[in-house]
Amino acid sequence: MTIAFTESDERCALRRSVAALGAKYGHDYFEEAARAGRKTTELWSEAGRNGFLGVAIPEEYGGGGGDIGDLAAVCEELAAAGSPLLLMVVSPAIVGTIITQYGSAEQKQALLPGLADGTSTFAFSITEPDAGSNSHHIVTTAYREADGWRLTGTKTYISGVDEASHVLVVARTEDARSGKLKPALFLVPTDAAGFTSQEIDMGIVSPEKQFTLFFDDVRVPADALIGGEGAGIEQLFAGLNPERIMAASFALGTARLALAKASEYARQRQVWDVPIGAHQAIAHPLAQSYIEIEMARLMTQKAAALYAAGDVMRAAEAANMAKYAAGEAVCNAVDRAIQTHGGNGLATEYGLVQMLAGSRLSRIAPVSREMALNFVAQFSLGLPKSY
Repeated sequence: MTIAFTESDERCALRRSVAALGAKYGHDYFEEAARAGRKTTELWSEAGRNGFLGVAIPEEYGGGGGDIGDLAAVCEELAAAGSPLLLMVVSPAIVGTIITQYGSAEQKQALLPGLADGTSTFAFSITEPDAGSNSHHIVTTAYREADGWRLTGTKTYISGVDEASHVLVVARTEDARSGKLKPALFLVPTDAAGFTSQEIDMGIVSPEKQFTLFFDDVRVPADALIGGEGAGIEQLFAGLNPERIMAASFALGTARLALAKASEYARQRQVWDVPIGAHQAIAHPLAQSYIEIEMARLMTQKAAALYAAGDVMRAAEAANMAKYAAGEAVCNAVDRAIQTHGGNGLATEYGLVQMLAGSRLSRIAPVSREMALNFVAQFSLGLPKSY
């Protein structure tokens, strides 16, 4: 199989259009909204109207008919403009991909148009207090009833629940023959009886909040099940590979923004009669970050191309490597940008200190760098499974 990793003219044009939209809002808009406790609704709505949120949704459901690489480009460019949209990683990427691939005809017709134009926003919940993201150990359970399903359990660190009409829940169902639990996916309305959420007090200043969810005998109809009852793992990972690709793009946009700020400052700031960027101690770390960002971008594009081509295993390998590389690149870029600015790097007006916690999160979520390394060690190198 031959995959081209140079971006098409169409995607380059898409990037320019999204960058223009991002510049219209910018970092100040995002920061003011976050500090005031507001959402970035205006940006989300305009991105939806322009077709950017639905670029990877099939055309017959109101989308652009593109692939995950197009959606990742949108995510990266908005982050590079200083107005990242975290829920892009969740709503159109994870949930949209799963519904597109595994939803019934009725579910696709009912759910995808809203995801495409941004009028619907869905959250995704897998992480649990004890199991983390280990889908084999989750305990949230769906019990079959005469008129549908009953869910019980808890999820934690779930993004954007206060903005979502539904949550796609990873639960377990009881196999009728063996009695063993197996994963399945359910779309649960956030106003369902028995469903409650509690905001987690985070140190990161962001419009998107994190929540712990409680399912206390939440009843949903039979058609809340997305895809097959017995194909939960396959369906789950259909959404997790796009999640890693999108998370990498989110991080890379932030890394590009930090590097741009550092480079501009190094060109303008003069000490001892020359710009500080003339000194190799300043210039070389920034050049190193540029290289790291471009390498991670290439791996991200490779992952997206392999996923679009249906090469699931190679896409999974590339997506994990992209997520790892992007996490390292953004942490390094933000750290070097702050160092370039000296004391000014910690001043709010330069817009870097706010990136510090968010960039560090890229090494942890949505999959930790250690789990990405575990994947490469096991599947790429053939080493024994370590967990």
